[in-house]
Amino acid sequence: MAIQGMELCAIAVLILLFFMVLKQFGIWEPLALDDSSDCDLEMATVRHQPEGLEQLQAQTKFSRKELQSLYRGFKSECPSGLVDEETFKSIYSQFFPQGDSSMYAHFLFNAFDMHRNGSIHFEDFVIGLSVLLRGSVSEKLRWAFNLYDINKDGYITKEEMLAVMKSIYDMMGKYTCPSVREDAPFEHVEKFFQKMDRNRDGVVTIDEFIETCQRDENIMSSMQLFDNVI
Repeated sequence: MAIQGMELCAIAVLILLFFMVLKQFGIWEPLALDDSSDCDLEMATVRHQPEGLEQLQAQTKFSRKELQSLYRGFKSECPSGLVDEETFKSIYSQFFPQGDSSMYAHFLFNAFDMHRNGSIHFEDFVIGLSVLLRGSVSEKLRWAFNLYDINKDGYITKEEMLAVMKSIYDMMGKYTCPSVREDAPFEHVEKFFQKMDRNRDGVVTIDEFIETCQRDENIMSSMQLFDNVI
């Protein structure tokens, strides 16, 4: 698997690899749309009680029946109603046994953990899923920006970008042909910033990030790749 233009393709990788999590949760197949009453987010035996269906419908682009189906898959894999970081790491390690996916899983987990409490609730999961699957291009890019913005200060620094890029190389680098050089992640980050840091202040803002990505045809195609998967 050759890595070409990783400074741009990494945006697509963020979405592509997330679908491994969906498959693990049994959500890759089209949603079952039965309307049985026992699927109405019954929560008598779980530790975390999600918000009501009506509120989640308002916050996402899923219908009531789709939310019911998503919740069944989530609950079957996570009976407690919560997903911790170790679960994410375990999932990715299964798909990349010859690489080190732990840091990428860490960054992805933090992007979903909206409450910053070390656990992903069903609400966190389904809101992020709604953006990735049915959000506008701008919404998807904002989600990707949030992943790169590790300290959540509203800017992406070279150090943050390099950390995420290294995590992708660590996870996938052994599958590349030819194998990548050790300094390749740094070179790609430099190219990335040359394109995105338009005012040369050493950081990338959300506006710079979105404007640059929207001008790139490959990134735009990747943003639409999984529209209406479920």
